[in-house]
Amino acid sequence: MRIIYMGTPDFAVPALEKLIEAGHQVVAVYSQPPRPAGRGKALRPTPVHARAEELGLEVRTPISLKDPAVQAEFAALDADAAVVAAYGLLLPKAILAAPKQGCLNVHASLLPRWRGAAPIQRAILTGDNVTGVTIMDMEAGLDTGPMRAKHVTPIEDKTAGQLTKELAEAGAELMAEVLEDLSAHPPVPQPEEGVTYAAKIEKAEARIDFARDAHAIERQIRAFNPAPGAFFEYRGERFRIHAAAVEHAGGTPGTLLDDSLLIACGKDAIRPTLIQRAGKAAMSAGELLRGYEMAQGTRVNV
Repeated sequence: MRIIYMGTPDFAVPALEKLIEAGHQVVAVYSQPPRPAGRGKALRPTPVHARAEELGLEVRTPISLKDPAVQAEFAALDADAAVVAAYGLLLPKAILAAPKQGCLNVHASLLPRWRGAAPIQRAILTGDNVTGVTIMDMEAGLDTGPMRAKHVTPIEDKTAGQLTKELAEAGAELMAEVLEDLSAHPPVPQPEEGVTYAAKIEKAEARIDFARDAHAIERQIRAFNPAPGAFFEYRGERFRIHAAAVEHAGGTPGTLLDDSLLIACGKDAIRPTLIQRAGKAAMSAGELLRGYEMAQGTRVNV
């Protein structure tokens, strides 16, 4: 098939690679424009952009798809289908209508649950037992299109980073399967019941509120690993927690219950097992405490 590929982050790289492996002709790759990154603020291409260039594919990075000229260039590619994975730009009706078989999307949730920008993080935060990927036909609404296939996976104790990698691979395989025979995967309308929305993660959500249940905080830590990183403040310094365990203990929320970094929560307590000081590498709590005192009875986030 002649395919236009549209994606931006690491999540979208496996599906691009799988399309090439399956023998499809990727006539162009659309990705968000390069942005300043690193200390020098040099322009850095997105992961999909970089991988596409390695594969020798044409890459286009329009700021918007609303420009009629951009839409005409898109239509001129005469694609059989467009495959979209975490592209990050709104697709106008003219774009959706251009490919002969329409636009197919890899979405990282079991639709209609968690439509929107941050489905993986929201599933972990809420305590869902399972999540997955859905292949759907795109339409004007936000992740409202009819579904062609699903893959289910348990969340267990996975971080957002681990789950993103797993779902990216599963989505790539599933998209290849659907494209191999579209007639064997007819579109099915999404049910009206069970709709939830995965709002974009705001930076303020990453600050830990120790008045909450320890299990909710542990999920917050996993949901925000690797980014933006759940954190607390101590003596004016920010500490990111990358992993933690829940323990049955009590005390005033935010209080250190021992000299080994056990922190009281609204219910039970949390013990960080992988932690990071600002400007430092992540380390175990034991490594941190060998060079930095956090004494029993003191409080964080005060």
